[in-house]
Amino acid sequence: MTKESAPMKFRTKPTMMLPLAAVGALALAVSGCSGDTTSSGSSAGSDDCSAYSSYGKHDGKTVSVYSTIVDVEATNLEESWSQFEKCTGITIKYEGSKEFETQIGVRAKAGTAPDVAIFPQPGLMADQAKAGYLKPAPQAVSDLVDKNWSADWKKYGTVDGTFYTAPMLANVKGYVWYSPKTFKDNGWEIPKTWDDMVSLTKKIADEGKMKPWCVGFESGEATGWPGTDWVEDAVLRESGPEVYDQWVSHEIPFNDPKIVSAFDKVGSIILDPKNVNGGFGDVRSILTTGFAQAGQPVLDGTCAMHHQANFQASNWPEGTKVAEDGDVWAFMAPPMDESKGQAITGGGEMVGAYKDTEEVKSFLAYMASADFANNRVKLGGVISANKGLDANNAQTALDKASIKLLQDPKTVFRFDASDLMPGAVGSNSFWKGIVSWVNGTPTSKVVDQIESSWPKK
Repeated sequence: MTKESAPMKFRTKPTMMLPLAAVGALALAVSGCSGDTTSSGSSAGSDDCSAYSSYGKHDGKTVSVYSTIVDVEATNLEESWSQFEKCTGITIKYEGSKEFETQIGVRAKAGTAPDVAIFPQPGLMADQAKAGYLKPAPQAVSDLVDKNWSADWKKYGTVDGTFYTAPMLANVKGYVWYSPKTFKDNGWEIPKTWDDMVSLTKKIADEGKMKPWCVGFESGEATGWPGTDWVEDAVLRESGPEVYDQWVSHEIPFNDPKIVSAFDKVGSIILDPKNVNGGFGDVRSILTTGFAQAGQPVLDGTCAMHHQANFQASNWPEGTKVAEDGDVWAFMAPPMDESKGQAITGGGEMVGAYKDTEEVKSFLAYMASADFANNRVKLGGVISANKGLDANNAQTALDKASIKLLQDPKTVFRFDASDLMPGAVGSNSFWKGIVSWVNGTPTSKVVDQIESSWPKK
């Protein structure tokens, strides 16, 4: 269960384009990518197939797709490729499952893998690639990723020098949610640095009107994952992208002093009973408070701030106005050093194939396109780092801001560290370590335990 499938952490939280130039032959050339010629894509259900002509005709063919995406998100995903189906003749047989992370490996080993999988974790994808199950991405997909994404995004889909999976959707982590009215009424300013945020936390705690923070890490089998987001924010902001990358790749150990420092910086905020847990109880109530409900006390003034990704917007009660002058809004967790600019963490899905038939390649081309990104984003609830995405197609002010942040060449972006780490760490010992830490285990012991779980080469 991923941080996001359990609830939804990788929806992407979180696509480019390429075309098939001929019906039977795979002359995939970047110059022929009609899908990247428009920022909006063709409307689903229309008779206009001009934007889809480059994908060829594959009447009667079926492509099976498997992912973690379920419920309304799944409905919107299927809607976003309905016009592609109509224009190409391909039927997409979609299956969403909260058991994806455990079942994809089982199916691949049994020879019953889907044609295409949408991976929420690059680490899980890498396991499948190393086992020899995944097919390398078509060259045209690779070329379009070069065009429409940063080199980091392509790196997340590359294993041992071979590019396998193209980015699809994305999410931006590290937002701090608050009530604009509460801040205005109390004369609180949005912090510009991490130290400013710590000072504001102390100020709110000392005033005693409310707890500075409300926090919830409960997520069923994935309990603890929101705490990994906190730590990742601190590592990137305090030590920078190079150390962050070394941590993820295990070039430095998990118990390195820099990682300990990040834990301690976060702990000084969320493990202090003066600062949490607004509306829920003591520090340990963090582990019994569902991540999707944890921010609710911001609305009634029981707490001042809540740390969660952009998808928190969908967790507010119906009718909540999410805007700078609304019921709730969000600022990005600030840098340690304002002069170094903004660094953010995030997540997203990667699309890879277990088969390399013509219809599968056609589908991969569409899923990597700007047309797909725009068609899906227009339906709401998601964003993408695709440079071909028109931010105006986003349905909310926050989504528009998040897209622009992702597309800004000055933004330092790093994929969620736990999603990049081996599964034994990223979706196991790291999550469990956070639980142990909140329950009172010293930081040094927690990081030592996580380090000991790192798979030996």
